[in-house]
Order: sequence, then C-alpha cells, then structure tokens
Amino acid sequence: MGAVDKDDDFMRLALAEAEKAFSEAEVPVGAVLVVNGEILSSTYNNREASFDPTGHAEINAIREAARKLGRWRLSDATLYVTKEPCPMCAGAMVNARLGRLVYGCGDAKGGAVANVYQLLSDSRLNHQVEVLSGVLENECSELLKKFFAARRSS
Repeated sequence: MGAVDKDDDFMRLALAEAEKAFSEAEVPVGAVLVVNGEILSSTYNNREASFDPTGHAEINAIREAARKLGRWRLSDATLYVTKEPCPMCAGAMVNARLGRLVYGCGDAKGGAVANVYQLLSDSRLNHQVEVLSGVLENECSELLKKFFAARRSS
C-alpha cells in the first residue's frame, strides 16, 4: 500500500469521526493522529457538548496522543483532519512539533495553513510542519456544506 492509499484510508477514518460530530450537532470536523502506522487518537469537534472553546478535533487528537505517548513532541506523527485548521489548531501543531498534517478541504474564512494564514510554513516560527492538502477534498467539503445548509434552514 502506497502513501497515497494510506492517506486516503486515514482520511476516511477522520471523515467517520466528522460524521459522529454531525450526528451530535457539532461542526463536522474529524481528526486521526497516527505514529508509525498506528492510530493513537481518533476524535471530532466537541465544543458544544464539552462547553470548551478549544474542543476542536485537532486539539482533542493532539492531547490524547501526547497523553498516550507520555510526551508532547509529536515530530514523528501525522495528523489527518477533514478541514484546514484554524489559527488555534495550527498553533498547537507548531507547539507540538507535529511532523506532518494531511487535511481534506480548505477554509477560505479561517484557514491558518494556506487560505488566510500560513502558520505551518512560517519560517519565523520555531517549527514548520509538512503539509498535504486536498485528500478526499470533495467528501470533506460536502459534509460541511450539508451541515451548514441544515443549520441555515432550521
């Protein structure tokens, strides 16, 4: 199995997490954190249920994986997330020294990787993260569109 196949497979797992968020009326973003092919965390947005403004899928995944590993440096990890991370999540990735980010669809209004800001590639910061975007982009984007269309119509 090549890297592209693995990226698609892990992104499908992140999409399944996003579907769980959708079913719980949370913004449908899912994340899976992997080290050496092993899933260390698989989670989704839970801000509404947790009453926690930091309850983004990426933050939840990073926290869980760091606890399991007993370390905060995640330079050997890949984080799969269905939507381009916001500034808070991108900042957490820099601080965690994340090795690689793979995300599905961009976020034209709040994306901090490519669209609005480019935090993960900013050479002024102490760490840069390798990034691959557009993995299962249509599926990731459609789930978000479906969620927000339903919210607007209710």
